[in-house]
Amino acid sequence: MALREWVKWIRGILKEINDLASIDSEEPEEERKERKKRLEADPEGWFKYYFPQYNKARPAHFHLLATERVLKNKEWYEVRLWSRELAKSTRTMMEAFYLMLVGHMPGAAKNEEERLKKRYLLFVSNSLDNATRLLSPYKANLQCNKRIIQDYGMQKNFGNWKMSEFTTLDGIGFRALGVGQSPRGSRNEEVRPDIILFDDVDTDTDCLNPEITDKKWRWIEEAAIGTRSISEPTTIIFCGNRISADCCIQRATILADVCTELNIRDSNGCSIWPEKNTEASIDRVLSQKSYAAAQKEYFNNPITEGAVFKEMAYKPAQQMNDYETLVCYTDPSYKNTNDYKATVLVGKWKNEFHIIKCYLARATTAQMIVWHYDIMDLVGRNCCYYFMEQGFMQDVLVKEVGDAGKRTGRNIPIRGDDRKKPDKFMRIESLLEPLHRNGALYLNEAERYNPNMILLAEQFTAFAPGSRAHDDGPDALEGAIWRINDKLSRGGSGGIIPIDKQVNVKRY
Repeated sequence: MALREWVKWIRGILKEINDLASIDSEEPEEERKERKKRLEADPEGWFKYYFPQYNKARPAHFHLLATERVLKNKEWYEVRLWSRELAKSTRTMMEAFYLMLVGHMPGAAKNEEERLKKRYLLFVSNSLDNATRLLSPYKANLQCNKRIIQDYGMQKNFGNWKMSEFTTLDGIGFRALGVGQSPRGSRNEEVRPDIILFDDVDTDTDCLNPEITDKKWRWIEEAAIGTRSISEPTTIIFCGNRISADCCIQRATILADVCTELNIRDSNGCSIWPEKNTEASIDRVLSQKSYAAAQKEYFNNPITEGAVFKEMAYKPAQQMNDYETLVCYTDPSYKNTNDYKATVLVGKWKNEFHIIKCYLARATTAQMIVWHYDIMDLVGRNCCYYFMEQGFMQDVLVKEVGDAGKRTGRNIPIRGDDRKKPDKFMRIESLLEPLHRNGALYLNEAERYNPNMILLAEQFTAFAPGSRAHDDGPDALEGAIWRINDKLSRGGSGGIIPIDKQVNVKRY
């Protein structure tokens, strides 16, 4: 069954190559030579012509910079911590073909005759099967890409054309290798590997065992990279995701000439490659994954789930008038547009704190204001205190809230939380973890499958010291519970910020 699927997959690659990489078999020789010369001087044009099946979207700026580094530096070591769907393996493959068929860019040599061509590629992955699979597009293009054959000659060498190791008629060698295999004999006649590619060398299972990671890394440094020649320039590229705080690709970042870390979205929360990955398509894919899985695969942010908060507890909410105190707290997160806005409604009942309602999303200020009206409707005539961190209560937000009050005839009595907050991790852990551990912190059972409440629970389980996971939900909840405790212990709280007129809160 596995063999049939393999053959089917290879046939699919070959068909796509044949369908897209068509040629003009009657093209005059002079025109062919002129076209080939023009393309070789333009790597992006070269990629687009010889590999149209991989160039369906215009390359991003980071692609252009990456290729320029690799093609201009004969001796090079680069780590590409690129998210899924950013074409790291495909871009690396096209660069490798250029280095072997054309050579380094003229800028790396004094003249055309000195353009160094690579002669032997060693491809390493977590297993031989995976390495062979990842090397198969190289083999398929050499065997069937009509444009390569027309301009660079027949490549298939019937005497040396195995799946995991093959040599072209021009003497360019390729070998797939799984981590831990003996690389002895990795030599193409007198040539040692001068391109060494590492792709997905880490696995989730191996990263759970530090001893295995140590062993794999020793093999990579001593055996795999050890196959290179000291005297000949070598190109080494790692492709993959940071799937663990300690993994092989992370260790490679310390030694590389350049390491680029690229996520599916940039620091502003926008697609880093919108020509290929639209916002709608990203949202769709991320909605199908847990927060932790999305962070690892698309944001280079491996999460150790449950490091501080284990699985969250749920309980049905009480009637609103049963709660001793109700607080609605908002973290609008204006410091980073990639963060989430968070609004939580929390009630104190006996010795328990109930998260009755939660809104947690990358939302506009207008949407955030609507959340407050929804909570006001939910609370009804019961007393509820509305807080937002004082530092975020800027004129523009005060104006929008005031305008909303004029339109609806209902003002949101937002109070500025002017508390001098200590370190975020310390205050969230010190206040909320004991409540969670002692059975005094509950999420509303009726909201268990609400996407906002699901995300809040995921942010809690992802919460850990030094983690880059989003924590806007837990941060807002900490603010709400602190204010409830403060209200009950002192019987007072911060003054109300008027929202029916313009107030310059900065002067406070």
